[in-house]
Amino acid sequence: MDGPAAFYFDLFSPTAYLAAERVLTVVPGPCPWVPILARSLSAAESFEAYRCETDMLAARDVIERRARAVGLQEVVWPSPFPFDSERAMLAATYAGQIGKGVAFALAAFRQAFAGGHALSVDDNILIAGAACEMHPRALLKALEARSVQAELERATAQALALGVSDVPAVRIGDQVLVGEGQLEHAGALLAMPG
Repeated sequence: MDGPAAFYFDLFSPTAYLAAERVLTVVPGPCPWVPILARSLSAAESFEAYRCETDMLAARDVIERRARAVGLQEVVWPSPFPFDSERAMLAATYAGQIGKGVAFALAAFRQAFAGGHALSVDDNILIAGAACEMHPRALLKALEARSVQAELERATAQALALGVSDVPAVRIGDQVLVGEGQLEHAGALLAMPG
């Protein structure tokens, strides 16, 4: 299938983490990673609205079982979870601007969901940056830059306008496939001859 492809994510989302660990192998060809703020999307899962602790634990169990099924290491839940990901998403936006977007996103997701470190804490963001050779002072400066904030807002608004309703999502041309379970379908669509 012809048309541009893109992978949309927010670092607070454990399902986006599951997708991020697989998207490079499942979705063929160029597929830029686009950091967006999921809280601005129309149907975004907040991971907060559980009736009781039993419901929350059941939802976490689904994600943990899915991680095992796709061969990932054990999920370690960050504390607090969910966490405010805005500063981490600014870092992801900056990383994309300097050609380290995928490396940073993977390092940050692993910090959060394999290491159990909330990305609302700057030190945890800096550790993810260090894993892909981003200078800590440059990264901290980028977190305060208006241009980085504007780019994150622009990407989020554009994703919303294109029909991205939650993360993870893969856009192929005009079609948006939402959810980690849609990766194989996205890969099959991209592999189809034009």
